[in-house]
Amino acid sequence: MNGNDTPHEGPFGQLVDEQLELAASRLPTLAPGVAHPSPADHEERTAPHATLEDVLLGNAQPSPEMLEELAALEAAPGLSDEELARQALADGGADGDPATPE
Repeated sequence: MNGNDTPHEGPFGQLVDEQLELAASRLPTLAPGVAHPSPADHEERTAPHATLEDVLLGNAQPSPEMLEELAALEAAPGLSDEELARQALADGGADGDPATPE
């Protein structure tokens, strides 16, 4: 059913109108200018943390924690080819089959 063939008259339309009026009558009325309850009534949401992608695209500034983590990763020693191969063979992957390492 699209917008052109939606029945606006008849018993179904009347039922929908009655239900809407009933729902509207049960909604609490808010004082003008009150957007939401006070912070004492609920916890305020904090701003989401910037992701590395946001920082790289210039949409956000890196947090001190992000900078510390990146510095620690940069200072960490690299893995040898043997260690990478050992880790790959030890992990069975998504299917858990060690015969097909990921």
